[in-house]
Amino acid sequence: MAQEITITALMVEGRRGNHSSFAEELGEKGYSVTKAANGSAGLKLLDSVDPDIVIIDAASLRTSGVRICQSFRKSDNDLPIILIIDEDTSLPEIVDANLVLRLPFTTQKLVNRTQIFQQTADKFIVQVGPIELNTKTQLVSCNDRQTKLTPRLVEILRMLMRNQGKLVKRDLLFSKVWQTDYTGDTRTLDVHISWLRQAIEEDPHHPRLIQTVRGKGYILEV
Repeated sequence: MAQEITITALMVEGRRGNHSSFAEELGEKGYSVTKAANGSAGLKLLDSVDPDIVIIDAASLRTSGVRICQSFRKSDNDLPIILIIDEDTSLPEIVDANLVLRLPFTTQKLVNRTQIFQQTADKFIVQVGPIELNTKTQLVSCNDRQTKLTPRLVEILRMLMRNQGKLVKRDLLFSKVWQTDYTGDTRTLDVHISWLRQAIEEDPHHPRLIQTVRGKGYILEV
C-alpha cells in the first residue's frame, strides 16, 4: 500500500503551456494543495492555509521568482520554499529558497523533494556540520555548548548556514538583518559576528568556523 502523503502545499503557479499543472498532479498524489495565481495572492493565503511548504513555479509565471521568494521569506523565515525555474533562467548568487529545481523534471522528483522537508523532525532546526540552530527557541548548539542567541544573531547565523562555503557579503547581511542599505556602521556587524564566534567557536580569538573575507563579508566553513 502506498504511503499516505499529508503535506499541505501552497502552490504559486500560472498557466502552464507544454506541461500539465504541478498543482493538479500533486493533488492527485494525495497532497492538500492550495493554488495562487501570483505571489501577492499567495501571500494573502499564507495565514489561512498554514502550509508545510510553498512551491513557486516561476517558470509558469515567466519570471525568475526571486522577488516572490523574498516576499514569502519576509513573511515567514522558517517556511520551506521550493523555486521552479526554466533551464536557462539566471539567478543571483543567493536566493531566498531552500531548493531550486530547473525544468525539465518529473512530478515524482518534486514529490521526493517535498517529502525531504516534511520528514524533518523539527522544521525549526537548521543543522550544518557541528552547528545545530533552533530558530524557534533561538538556541544554538556547537562543541558541546548551548547558547541562547538574540533574534539578529539567529538571522545572521541562519544566513551563513544556508550559504555554507559561500561568501555572504556585508551589505547583504545589513539589508536582511537590519533592513537597511546603510553600511557605514561596520562596527555593529563586527560586534555581532564576535558574539556568534563566542557561541560556536572553540577559540573565538582564532575562529575556524566563521571566516572573515576582509572588506567583503564572511564565510561559514564546516
